[in-house]
This record gives sequence, C-alpha cells and structure tokens, in this order.
Amino acid sequence: MKTIPLLKIQGSHFEAGRQLGAATAHILNRPLDPPAGRSWNELRDLAQPYLAATETLLPWLHREMEGIAAGSGLPLLDLYVQAIEEIWEPAPGLSKAEGKCSDFAVGPPASWDGGIWLAHNNDLSPEVQDELMAVEWQVEDQPSLFTLGVGPFISIGFNAAGLALTGNEVSPNDEKIGLPRLLIVRDILAQTTAAQALAAADRPERASSYNQLISHSDGVIVNFEGSATDAELIYAQNGWTVHTNHYCSEKMQAYEREPQAIEGSCLRYDRARELMENRSGPVTPEMLKAFLSDHANAPYALCRHGPQTQTVFWAIIDLSHGAIGYGYGPPCNSTSQTFGF
Repeated sequence: MKTIPLLKIQGSHFEAGRQLGAATAHILNRPLDPPAGRSWNELRDLAQPYLAATETLLPWLHREMEGIAAGSGLPLLDLYVQAIEEIWEPAPGLSKAEGKCSDFAVGPPASWDGGIWLAHNNDLSPEVQDELMAVEWQVEDQPSLFTLGVGPFISIGFNAAGLALTGNEVSPNDEKIGLPRLLIVRDILAQTTAAQALAAADRPERASSYNQLISHSDGVIVNFEGSATDAELIYAQNGWTVHTNHYCSEKMQAYEREPQAIEGSCLRYDRARELMENRSGPVTPEMLKAFLSDHANAPYALCRHGPQTQTVFWAIIDLSHGAIGYGYGPPCNSTSQTFGF
C-alpha cells in the first residue's frame, strides 16, 4: 500500500523553507485553474495585501515563504495565492462544510493511560492524495515539529514542547484581509504553551479562522472555534471533545456562512459524540482507530469514501509521549506509519 513520504528540513527559516520548496516543487508548479470568473492576475492582486500583512506581522514566516518560493522556483506572490484559501471559492457543487475533517481529543479521566490522545481524519478531494507530505522541522529558534499536509502547507501537527494542533475547516461569513488562516497554523505550531497558541489563533489581524483544536501535554484540550472577528473557546468536558465542520457553540452559529449545507457535518459530529458517550471503558488508541474507521451514515461517515471527498489521511497522536501513528488514505484500509521525537 502507498505511504506518505517523510521530509526532514532544518536550518534558518529561509533555508528550511528552501528545502521544503525544493521537495514540493512538483506540487507547487502543477497547473491550477483559478475560480470561475477570475484570472490569475486578479488572484495576484487579491493576494498582495495578505502577503503584506504576513510580512509585517510574522516576518519569520514570510522568510519561510520566501525560501519555499526560492526552492520551488515559483514566484513568491504565486505561492501566496496558493496559500490564501480566503480568495478561493469551493469547487462547484462542493460546500466547504461537506468535506474537510473529523476530530476526537481525549485526556484524563477519559484516556486509558491518563495521557492526551488526538485522533484526526482529513477529508479532501481524492486528487490531492498523492500530494501529501509528512515533514519533520528543525528550525533555528523554535521547537522541533512534525506536520502532515498537502505539499508545503500544514493540516495538522505537534511539536517537541508538547503542543498539538488538529482541527476542522468551518465557513465563517466575516472573512477579511489579514493573516491567511492557513499560515496562522504554522504560527500556532511555533508556540510552546497552550496560552501562546491560543493567542496566535486569536490575532485580531487574522483574515478568518478554522476551528483550531489546540492541545498540550500539560492537560489542556480546547477548540478555538473562530471566525475572522470572533471566537468561542470550547474546552473538553469529562476528558473529551469531538468536532467536525460546523460551528457548535451557540455564539458562533451567527457566523455560519452556509447553514443550509451543514447536514453532513452534523451527522459526523453526532456520530462521533455517540461513539464517545456509548464507549465501553477508557479510550485506547485501538478504540480511536475504530472510531476513525466508522462507516455509519455514509456518505457522511467519519471514514469517508466519496467520489468528491474522501479521507486522504488519518492520524492518532500520543501527545504525552511525543509520538504519532498515521497513514495514507482512509483508516479502515491503510499502512500505519509512525514518528516520535
């Protein structure tokens, strides 16, 4: 079975970015069709203020982007175009809320060993499956980091300081110009404490937000359920939480851009809660793998196999011990890979 390639990068932010860009040049330089009704020049114009915001507010991250551009041979502005989801529309017929991710997070008293465990399914278009990359980062002044994502861009990760970021794409109706949400992920994972990570997620200059599921080996498990201008913190209750692709808090439901399109996400969320509430005993890694592999409510199952959206990778993080198991494709049928600090 196929596996996800692992890349190791190190050095300064620019040099690490250059290595990442060189390794993913075939992905970054693939042909991309702009959204209907827009040209590449229009996308470049739209991207410019997001680039300027990143350069001003997170200069170290901008240096990484410069390195990625240099390593891949892609113009820097075109790289930013690919990194700014806010200027891209969902594919025709595919709502943002229909795909993306499902998450479980557990800690004491729910976890079998008293540790922090995270389980994540990443649901995307099948076309990106062969663009998945696992990356081990050792970058100058930041903790060692492991990430999974498409090409050079991060979906989830955890670092040697005991901080993890998983989470889910939501559809806020208040997007604005600012720091792209996809790049804020990198800033969150550069932090060492949950408080620092939450502050990074809550930057007022953000263009929009995901539901950032932030966990730390010190016991913190919290959903930063965010939009561009607001957020709600949803902490784990009874040692666990689950999340999918819609706003769960009453406060944030006012920011749901596609309330008519969240049925599938609600089915996955309800099923995840059902599995946790009806489990037999403490949560084990094997139990989490079975939950991720659940096929109830297909085509809106936790483990997805649809023609437009499928589970392209899965991961189970043992945050207390700095280790991860993960795999290419759906968790019900893939080869397990491992990494540990």
